Amino acid sequence: EYLRPDARNLAAFLLRLRKKHQREYTTICEVIQLAAPFFDCFLLDEERDEDEVLLYWRQKGSNYPFHPSQISDGTLRFICLATTLLQPNPPSIIFLDEPELGLHPYAMALLAGLIQKASMQKQVIVSTQSAALIDHFKPEDIVIVERQNGESIFRRLTKVDLKVWLDDYSLGELWQMNVIGGRPARA
Repeated sequence: EYLRPDARNLAAFLLRLRKKHQREYTTICEVIQLAAPFFDCFLLDEERDEDEVLLYWRQKGSNYPFHPSQISDGTLRFICLATTLLQPNPPSIIFLDEPELGLHPYAMALLAGLIQKASMQKQVIVSTQSAALIDHFKPEDIVIVERQNGESIFRRLTKVDLKVWLDDYSLGELWQMNVIGGRPARA
């Protein structure tokens, strides 16, 4: 029925999408192919129950069934993220903690687009330490969180406050230069 937060039922969830939500399943596969052009399709055994469905996949030009351990961690992470963000009935809030880990720069750009698309339907909250990822967003999309006197302080960026800076620097560069905050500070 739903993708578990740790994606342990990814294979069963993809099988369900293939059977009941073909359009979304096809879109997920096409997006994965953008990030991993060698990926052809999933091989999902329909004879097993949810606890036994295994995630095998096929590479283009090969009939050999590959196991998830035979794909990079970043590609496997991208498969999970694409499935999460493109599922037909997502939860009302999606939390992603450092989704950029292990991703190729192009996959990170695709991920940013998926996050933006999903956020049009549902709330998507992403925590990141990646200057490269925030470069794909507008200042109004970013909330800086800092600790002050034992409390978390939330501050939304605005294009107006950063106008003079954004003519010469990206959001990621401003973060690295500590212009927008969000950097570790001594207690």
